[in-house]
Amino acid sequence: MRRRLRPLIALVLAPVLAGCFASGGGTDAAGGAQDGSRLRVALAFPPAEGLSPYGADSTILSRLGITEGLTALDANGAAAPALAASWRQEDDRTWLFTLREATFQDGSKVTPAAVTAALTHATRAKPAPAALSGVTLTAKAEGGTGVRITTGDPDPILPLRLSSPSLAILAGKAYGKDDGVDPVGTATGPFELTKVMGTTAATLDRYDDYWGGRAQATGIDVKFVADGTARASALRTDQVDLAEAIPVAQAATLDKATREATATTRTTSLLLNTQKGPFKDAALRAAARQAVDTSAFAKGVYEGYADAGAGIYGPAVTWAAGKRTEPIGRAKAGEPDGTRITLATYDNRPELPEAAQVLKQQLEKAGFDVTLEVREYSRLESDALGGRFDAFVLARNTLVDTGDPVAVLASDYTCDGGYNIARLCDKDVDRAVAEAEDATDTAKRQDAAMAAEARILGTDAVVPLVHQRIITGVAPSVTGALLDPYERTLVGTGTRR
Repeated sequence: MRRRLRPLIALVLAPVLAGCFASGGGTDAAGGAQDGSRLRVALAFPPAEGLSPYGADSTILSRLGITEGLTALDANGAAAPALAASWRQEDDRTWLFTLREATFQDGSKVTPAAVTAALTHATRAKPAPAALSGVTLTAKAEGGTGVRITTGDPDPILPLRLSSPSLAILAGKAYGKDDGVDPVGTATGPFELTKVMGTTAATLDRYDDYWGGRAQATGIDVKFVADGTARASALRTDQVDLAEAIPVAQAATLDKATREATATTRTTSLLLNTQKGPFKDAALRAAARQAVDTSAFAKGVYEGYADAGAGIYGPAVTWAAGKRTEPIGRAKAGEPDGTRITLATYDNRPELPEAAQVLKQQLEKAGFDVTLEVREYSRLESDALGGRFDAFVLARNTLVDTGDPVAVLASDYTCDGGYNIARLCDKDVDRAVAEAEDATDTAKRQDAAMAAEARILGTDAVVPLVHQRIITGVAPSVTGALLDPYERTLVGTGTRR
């Protein structure tokens, strides 16, 4: 268990980070002085999959302004133009997207053929991107500016789905023969990824031919700093300009003007392995759920920067509370009687180890024998997805994959879901999620999503703990940081210092 680092330890870490970030200026490749407008950014999550756009790393690429899809999400969560200037639905399974004039960072044009190839590659990825969970689609070039996309079944939210960071459009040279994807110099955003130093750092330069106009910052120097206290220390000591996911324990150490709290659609939950181990027993899952006191997390661990868990969707999903119904089919709680379980989480989000420690105490009080395991996320993900833990504490943005509330249900809680850490496979849940996916009217889709949530919560495969507010560290010299409730963007063309 990693405990919170106190200010003294943070000061010890500061010299370490001083070698990671120049305090200003520096020199370019030719030895001349830089103009000082490069941004220094500390991100919480090192790449877990070699910066492939098809998994969790996709949001790293979108947050830094590297990649784009055909569409984007606007402030209201609706689909907005990106690489596609417009679109129209031709029938219940077919949509025609009209591309804007744009170029890839390797100088090639964004053509219907290039977009078709990129989307086709995404459909063949293993595992499938979360945005394509349960969905089949075929893309075909149409004339000089059109891409016709046909889905296997009616997909009323296809424009939303295509906004997913995991469906970013890259140039043909990005896709290697070994099914790998290389985003270095092959994307379309305002910043070009030029160098990746493993899981420690990356360098981005401004892409001057960006279709949306030239960015104000000349580039971005990124460090992946898993320790949240170190990120806060780097901001305080002017080693970084932007630091994501500041720990709540460190918020008070920052000047009020340098911390921004944003309500997000992120929910922290306890996921229980329903496929094997003790929690294959629904009665023991019910016992674990009854042992959890969510108020201890919102008021204690998150120090008021969160709301007590109410469901898979939290208050930032504004329509959810009014449509929520009671969980369906919950089992009667059994007696743990010393049942041994392994509880795991990761420390990139610094509150999670403490939340897991509180959970450990609550579960042990109820009669479980708990072993706690904490690692950095990239060293934990494959084991979590492989079902090697009995219980897992996860912070999950419920709208990050597509902007559609149903997508997270399909990817996280259905038999074929690509991010199903709970290993849930329940025919009633699958049927409820399928009904939600089929709903075309917005209000009916929301109703169906909440009915599916009730089915999922009824299995006790997931126990919502808190709905988070994310704290971002923003230096006073920085303007235009993109504080996004969907956590897809951080730096854009107007971000500068």
